[in-house]
Amino acid sequence: MEQQLNHFLENLLIVRQLSPHTHKNYQLDLMRVLAWCQEQEIHTWSELTHAHIRHYVVDRHRKGVQGRSIRRALSALRSFYRYLLRQGWVTQNPCLDVPVPKSAKKLPKVLNVDQVMHLLDTPQTDWHLVRDLAMFELFYSSGLRLSELVGLNIHDIDPRDANVRVLGKGRKQRDLPVGRKALEALEKWLALRSEHLTSPDEPALFISQRGSRISVRSVQLRLKQMALDKGLSVDISPHTLRHTFASHMLESSQNLRAVQELLGHADISTTQVYTHLDFKHLAEVYDAAHPRARKKPE
Repeated sequence: MEQQLNHFLENLLIVRQLSPHTHKNYQLDLMRVLAWCQEQEIHTWSELTHAHIRHYVVDRHRKGVQGRSIRRALSALRSFYRYLLRQGWVTQNPCLDVPVPKSAKKLPKVLNVDQVMHLLDTPQTDWHLVRDLAMFELFYSSGLRLSELVGLNIHDIDPRDANVRVLGKGRKQRDLPVGRKALEALEKWLALRSEHLTSPDEPALFISQRGSRISVRSVQLRLKQMALDKGLSVDISPHTLRHTFASHMLESSQNLRAVQELLGHADISTTQVYTHLDFKHLAEVYDAAHPRARKKPE
């Protein structure tokens, strides 16, 4: 069973070229299923039945695992069984039509416009802050994922056409517009960048103090520190800026399809969470403004 699973995981890397993060999630989810099968004395993947899968889902749910995590594991397992079917190692996919417990839908945290302006209105006293402001302006300007920003190279930025080319999930490229403030911040950073390189061959747009590509963890820590320095009580991460970009774009444009394209979502249902945020904002405006909605003074 483990050998066939390893064949599949290798296929994900070589043929489907999944990102390391997605590949790791597949590996963790499927190795957990394998361990469960061993506990149940199931010795081949063909022995696993629909009833077994339902039992596994119930078992995970009782242990406090959220519906979203169980759904992800089932998706990985379905994909694995499609591979097993193609190889002729099983004759059916037992994961089809397995119900998943629902979990409460958590809306992503977003900043309001004033909070964004306060965060990005930062004095640039050294080269680290010039770099940080360029990164965070680009996050908010173009709605990048953290992995997309860290993976950017110098040639991916086109100041003349005001766009950036990013490599998203599934190694799909997309071109995104870059706003005026982000372009100004990038121009200042690029002017300083060459002074802090250890190698002129380094292609990374954003570099660390060592002169190599900045790490994901460094970006997270720098943003958290900037938020603390500015006195923002909200727990801010790079993904917060991506969510904020999407929410503000949808509030202004009401164009869900355009926001989907900008975010690089393969499925519009992923983008629809921002319609809930937008409705929440509209409801607050309504409650504050409509004569028949206002609460009576206490």
